Amino acid sequence: NAVRKLKPLFCNFFQKTNDLRNFRKEGVNLSKVNKSENIRIERIWAMPNKNTFEIKPIKELIQEEVSLDNIWIDPFANRNKIASITNDLSQEYDTDYHLDALDFLRLFEDESVDGVLYDPPYSPRQVSECYNNVGYNVTWDTTKASFWGNHKREISRIVKKGGKVITFGWNSGGIGYKYGFEISRILLVPHGGWHNDTICTVEIKTH
Repeated sequence: NAVRKLKPLFCNFFQKTNDLRNFRKEGVNLSKVNKSENIRIERIWAMPNKNTFEIKPIKELIQEEVSLDNIWIDPFANRNKIASITNDLSQEYDTDYHLDALDFLRLFEDESVDGVLYDPPYSPRQVSECYNNVGYNVTWDTTKASFWGNHKREISRIVKKGGKVITFGWNSGGIGYKYGFEISRILLVPHGGWHNDTICTVEIKTH
């Protein structure tokens, strides 16, 4: 039991160590990665909701940050109709496409999108549930960290400089400085009890 409890801590430590090594290899300025004085940070309590975009403070953030005059895409749209172009793997939802999110992102030309609403599964367990629900086979390759890393690379490629990505999850990592983005705003939404906070990270593509 003790080994089982310590394993996630060691995995997290080694992941962070590898991230730092990768940043140094790629010449990323770590002082900029951790720069926070210009970030707007808010914390607003709200009841949990399976549909993230229907949580009141998150709905309000999206209304403030998303310009409907621009091209926004949503690779995990569910039943949401906010973005100009929507996708969901499940045929249950009325979206423009029903593709794997990575295949959907690859449809777009370089620097052709103004913004992305990025609300993926938050954990390997949620990835498994998402794929199993539509009859897809789930493998180790499906649920490892590259699931999100591949999305980030494609999002970086297709978003215009000055464009915006709003990421939803259990951390504020967003797409990241490594992929050309800087954080402008973070909204923490606690839900009480043992629920994880929903964290919304707004980033601008700057480089």
